[in-house]
Amino acid sequence: MAKLYELETFSSERGNLTVFEKVIPGTIQRIFYIYQAGHNIRAGHRHHRAWNALICVSGSCRVYNDNGIVEETFYLNSPNQCLVLEPEDWHTMDMFTDDAILLVVSNELYDKDDYIYEPYARNQRAGEVVMADSK
Repeated sequence: MAKLYELETFSSERGNLTVFEKVIPGTIQRIFYIYQAGHNIRAGHRHHRAWNALICVSGSCRVYNDNGIVEETFYLNSPNQCLVLEPEDWHTMDMFTDDAILLVVSNELYDKDDYIYEPYARNQRAGEVVMADSK
């Protein structure tokens, strides 16, 4: 199940330092970032093995998540917020602001066989991705 963390941040007159540690299991194997995504929908998958941590280091975006039991929508709008997605979390990201930079940290290297693109059955409607806001 996805979990939103507030990363430890140290502030002083010299600025802020935010620490990413002890957030996902295993060793960090892959880091990538998404930017200039506009109003496009990204992701649309879950994994067999990979855990991912999402941090919007600039701007903001929306993340829809469905673990097969619970559907939730998260708004990432601060660089000290970290959304951790477990392998069973089928997710999409959208509503990127023009200045959004979404950093993704994974405990697995890219492997095309780790991806499961089909949403859970209740979200399939003629191949369309259905977005739902959490209550």
